[in-house]
Amino acid sequence: MSTSIAVVIPTLNEERVLSRTLLSLRQLRFDEVVLVDGGSRDQTVSIAQGQLPGLGLHSAKMLVAEQGRASQMNAGARDTRSDVLLFLHADTLLPPETRTEIERVLENPKYVGGRFDVRFEDDRGWAWLISRLINWRSRWSGIATGDQALFVRRSAFDDLGGFADVPLMEDIELTRRLKRMGSFAALRATVTTSFRRWQRQGTLRTILQMWLLRFLYWMGVPPKMLQHWYGTIR
Repeated sequence: MSTSIAVVIPTLNEERVLSRTLLSLRQLRFDEVVLVDGGSRDQTVSIAQGQLPGLGLHSAKMLVAEQGRASQMNAGARDTRSDVLLFLHADTLLPPETRTEIERVLENPKYVGGRFDVRFEDDRGWAWLISRLINWRSRWSGIATGDQALFVRRSAFDDLGGFADVPLMEDIELTRRLKRMGSFAALRATVTTSFRRWQRQGTLRTILQMWLLRFLYWMGVPPKMLQHWYGTIR
């Protein structure tokens, strides 16, 4: 019996990237896709309404939830029935072997979930270096970020109560708790994501800000306080 997989996509003003991401899902044989919008003011909702029915899936729908990636992803998870939840950013493309890789890992009951390696679309210079550092840090620490397409057994996700209701670092916080429940897989298969947020305020400045935020988080500074530092990078 195959494992059922639901893809949950939180969105907020993603008109530039969403269409391509949705089209890429048509060939990946997922059981459910739920897009959860947090109040987009561009054409995100129209794009979703136009493309979701054409994915050819058993269930493909759009919801509206309170703005905030954690609350949006929790709302999407509650609306699905699949065995596995895959949380995907709207600017990220999954590899063709996604389903096979997830099923392979979760055949082993010791794994509660996992993540993929990441690369940026323009995989040169800073983009090349940053993606390698992200993957190395994640493999070394066992902690992952949302850019890496987190997947988790529904049973584990429900036992943990989903993502914590925090304004940022919800991905890191979830993977820290998952590690206490079982093993968390670091797959070599690679997702491809946009480099846009790193370039928006300057690559070096963004790198330093990200490192500072994560350092402060590890030192115990509450996410709500860190939100004031985060600005519009997210």
